[in-house]
Amino acid sequence: MKGKKPSDMSIEELLKVQKTIQTTITILILAAIILFILIVLLLLKKGFLILILFPFVLAFIMINHSNSLKEIEQEITSRELE
Repeated sequence: MKGKKPSDMSIEELLKVQKTIQTTITILILAAIILFILIVLLLLKKGFLILILFPFVLAFIMINHSNSLKEIEQEITSRELE
């Protein structure tokens, strides 16, 4: 969101940011799944690795992005009702 609150953005900006965040979340989900599979395979071969934390870090980032997405979607629906 580049430091702007959803209430300070125009509807066009909100829609653009919404699309960007949705794309980012999709990419993060795919990356987390791939990383998790690779890490499980490495765990079976070599034992515990610190790499196991990466999917959880990506999950934390996805949660933050989804919260931002909810705020944007609420702002879009509130403006459409007006």
